[in-house]
Amino acid sequence: MDLVERLIAQAKARRRTIVLPEGDDPRILQAARRLHDEGIARPLLIGDREALEVSAAAADAPLDAIESVSPRTSEALDAYAALYVQGRPKANERVARRLLAKPLFYAAMAVKAGDADALVAGASQPTARVIEAGLMSVGLADGIATPSSFFIMVPSGDGDPLVFADCAVNVDPDADALADIAIASAASAERLGVPARVAMLSFSTRGSAKHERVEKVRRAVEIVRSRAPEIAVDGELQADAALVPRVAALKMSRGTRAEHAESPSDVAGRANVLVFPDLDAGNIGYKLCEHLGRMRAIGPFLQGFARPLCDLSRGATVDDIVAAAAITAAMA
Repeated sequence: MDLVERLIAQAKARRRTIVLPEGDDPRILQAARRLHDEGIARPLLIGDREALEVSAAAADAPLDAIESVSPRTSEALDAYAALYVQGRPKANERVARRLLAKPLFYAAMAVKAGDADALVAGASQPTARVIEAGLMSVGLADGIATPSSFFIMVPSGDGDPLVFADCAVNVDPDADALADIAIASAASAERLGVPARVAMLSFSTRGSAKHERVEKVRRAVEIVRSRAPEIAVDGELQADAALVPRVAALKMSRGTRAEHAESPSDVAGRANVLVFPDLDAGNIGYKLCEHLGRMRAIGPFLQGFARPLCDLSRGATVDDIVAAAAITAAMA
């Protein structure tokens, strides 16, 4: 059983409630039908029931036994508005009700309130809006100041899956943000049942090059080790030194950083969590692996939040949505 199959089995055993605010998208409706019929999760669609039924009929995805909620007529709207204004002195419930009448924000608040276990969105909403809804509802996890994302990269043949971060959100994170991404990525891997070995990637391996971009990665490694000493992390590492034992042995022995010249690494050559230094590298890297390396890219999943959120690719297929929802449910 591979990782995805194992996570789907976990999701079936747990039957979490997954809230889906984009019921006007036929892919979402078809995915909701499969999530229900295959026993993976309890889908909760957000939207007017009559409009959902019309869209579902057109998508050949009948909504029998699938729950839906219309935010504008929901009995929970007042309670959600009251929850939203807590800790916001300048907010008022009237404005909150207008905001939460929007399906995405209502869905996010359902997760905050505990009426759903996780949110899956992004088929038709931009990433920035999904993140905004997450920040305004469930908020960030303790100790994390930077929301980010990760992909699960599954090899087409032999080989274990990898976690790639951040490939969708942060354009040019500074050292502190990069440390947040690494810590959140390690936590994400652990939730997937993968003991995290985190490589902080660069074009340099342990001092083989000098540049301010390399220094940023080195500083991020130091921050991770200070804030979360339990995480197995190393860097700066080139991608081959992170993944290939032979290359790691060669390049690590030639490292020029005095503080690491003699130190062994539990990560180099066997990393399973790759943290890219910026969005250029991360986005290009995962797409090259997907289209040239024939790896399956599942995600992006948002991370660093207090509750599970998944930001779908706008080009996601129904299979992609089902897999993403199952994995999000397994992590909930």
